[in-house]
Amino acid sequence: MALDKIGIAKRIAQEVQDGMYINLGIGIPTLVANYIPDALDVVLQSENGLLGIGQFPTEDEVDADLINAGKQTITMRDGSVLFDSSESFAMIRGGHVDLTILGAMEVSENGDIANWKIPGKMVKGMGGAMDLVASAKNIIVAMQHTSRSGDSKLLKECTLPITGLNCVKKIVTNLAVLEVQEEGGFKLIERAPGVSVDEIKEATAGKLIVEGDIPEMKID
Repeated sequence: MALDKIGIAKRIAQEVQDGMYINLGIGIPTLVANYIPDALDVVLQSENGLLGIGQFPTEDEVDADLINAGKQTITMRDGSVLFDSSESFAMIRGGHVDLTILGAMEVSENGDIANWKIPGKMVKGMGGAMDLVASAKNIIVAMQHTSRSGDSKLLKECTLPITGLNCVKKIVTNLAVLEVQEEGGFKLIERAPGVSVDEIKEATAGKLIVEGDIPEMKID
């Protein structure tokens, strides 16, 4: 009963608070835009120069000139603005983004994140990842708990090139919600519906902290 990508996005949307400025990274994070409650007044930012992103467009709404940092077509809410990337990164580096939601290939028990490069494989560029992890007030990672081969992606130490050190606060995977502790370790907060604590332990290579009964996620 592990979550699919939409389930992960729906659970992360529960972390969004009214008035936040939020950057959504490439991949699963972009899906969060579709599940933010309408009652919340939040502003979504993309580092290619957009402020005020809406939900993904329907077929009739697609405009090829409106794309996010992942080159996906998007919609824009009333009052949205477009600007160049230098202004966008000034906003990021100036600490004006309240929440950054990123994908990751690995996260360490100290909150280090590796999400931009696999040695030996072609990469188009760094993008805004390093600026985002260095400047964001809060970072939540959306990721699969294990690789396709079944190896854990929640590790004692990252093995891939590091994007940022000690920066991840919370992780939502297809199996669990975890918080990175200041003293190190992944504290288990919630488990996916039907997933046992033992399954999460088996899938986690880093230090896993389990205290008391762990509730299941509630996802509509």
